Amino acid sequence: MAATGDDAAAMDSISTAPLAHSAAPTPASGASDQPEAPEDSEESLAAAPKRPGTNSDGGVETAEEAVEPVEPDINELCTDMFEKMAVFLQGELTGTCEDYRLLENMNKLTSLKYMEMKDICINISRNLQDLNNKYASLQPYLDQINQIEEQVSSLEQAAYKLDAYSKKLEARFKKLEKR
Repeated sequence: MAATGDDAAAMDSISTAPLAHSAAPTPASGASDQPEAPEDSEESLAAAPKRPGTNSDGGVETAEEAVEPVEPDINELCTDMFEKMAVFLQGELTGTCEDYRLLENMNKLTSLKYMEMKDICINISRNLQDLNNKYASLQPYLDQINQIEEQVSSLEQAAYKLDAYSKKLEARFKKLEKR
């Protein structure tokens, strides 16, 4: 469909505009066969420069059009910002949830290890109690061994004294015998 009126003039000005100006889209450059959203049309009407009638030059644009920048769509920017913020927060929450899951798993493993250690300690305590009972049952025999050891050591001392005395007697006897 061919553009007419202001749309045709805007298209002509776009085609003859320098490359620096053609990189930025103008609100009036949309095709006339596509309906715009109500918000977009209100903003584009407010942003579009007022033309004093149809321009007969065709490709000449006014200074007002060249200077006035295109207003960004605030709703689109807000939507984009909220989407990116949602992705960021979702990532942060996912990381935090993963940290908590890891912590929960570590706590479960630690709890299992402590249960194993508890069982080991109970077994050690039971074995220690058995050893103490066996030691207590052997205590009379150990006391007898200690008494026998004391008696042997006193007998040994007596044997040393007897040996020393017998050596003295032998020395006396030899001395007397020599006379």
